[in-house]
Amino acid sequence: MSESIRFTDLIQSRIDGFFESRASILVSIADELSPVAGFSRDFLSGGKRFRALFCFWGWQAVRTAGDVVDDGSDAGSVPASGALDAVVSVASALELFHAAALVHDDIIDNSDTRRGAPAAHKRFERLHDQEGWGGSGAAFGTGAATLLGDLLLILSDELFDEGLTQLVSAPARRAARAEFNRMRLDVTAGQYLDIFEEIGWQGRPDSDQLARAERVIVFKSAKYSIESPLLIGGALAGANVGQLEALRDFGLPLGIAYQLRDDLLGVFGDADVTGKPSGDDLREGKRTVLIALTRDAIPSGARAALDELLGDPDLTPEQIRTMQLTIRESGAVEKVERMIADNVSRAIAALDAAPLGAAAKAHLRDLATTVTRRTA
Repeated sequence: MSESIRFTDLIQSRIDGFFESRASILVSIADELSPVAGFSRDFLSGGKRFRALFCFWGWQAVRTAGDVVDDGSDAGSVPASGALDAVVSVASALELFHAAALVHDDIIDNSDTRRGAPAAHKRFERLHDQEGWGGSGAAFGTGAATLLGDLLLILSDELFDEGLTQLVSAPARRAARAEFNRMRLDVTAGQYLDIFEEIGWQGRPDSDQLARAERVIVFKSAKYSIESPLLIGGALAGANVGQLEALRDFGLPLGIAYQLRDDLLGVFGDADVTGKPSGDDLREGKRTVLIALTRDAIPSGARAALDELLGDPDLTPEQIRTMQLTIRESGAVEKVERMIADNVSRAIAALDAAPLGAAAKAHLRDLATTVTRRTA
């Protein structure tokens, strides 16, 4: 995976250079904007860079589709310049968009932490309190973090367009832009459905809960996290219809498996590893596939007790442990693990049959394992 490491280094370098040029504009407007620049810089540093990597390997898979490797060389090796610059900029834009989505997501979910540190709105709230400013620190934190997320969205779009200007092919530019636009629409719709299910589930039949939870997975995460980055990368390389379909057939089931793993971590993850409190999804009232399967398997009395606790932000550690035990004993964890394995198998089978570069396909297989067996 040395090429992936090299590419993530290029991503960080591109983000740093791009953001510093915009941060200088911010602070030239007013000194009061310095915390906005500083907090943005922190949120743009590090991370897994999965979306950037799927974009890169989607590009490589299409770009090298006609390569034949018979001498032990890597047909998917990274070119020194040229089209790679466009891919780096576009993939970096995906990471800027993701940072914006995380800032907004923490506000929506009332999450206090991100990657083991205070969430953006909590940082601004703490700044308010430290400076002794008037008014509500919480209100200032929410408003300021919302604007920070908006700023990152604006910069993401700007950087995406910069990448597209480095492409010669007009059809490739149009195809990549169309997929980027659709990705943003899908994830926004998925985010709305996610928060709707937290309050709207009571008016729906229990038999619908699983299908509705699966719909949230597809639009909030699976398409946005894996399928769309792959398609954007493929579009940059001039993918044909068959290649785009192959990337979809690989990306969507893998994206579902990715989010199912995330759902497990949201209930059982180690806070020291995930950077989020254990059981955070239970406090937030997430109506996930894991919860739908649990409710379907337990008696009505236990279901009512689970429903009453789910979404209480003041859940005690003992209540969290009780809910975790209920979920485990229901058999839902094993069912989700089987769903993850089945979706990964579907994805790999589609990849094996795909008209894409062999070396890039090997890297995508490795990446599939990484994203679905992670602990954070």
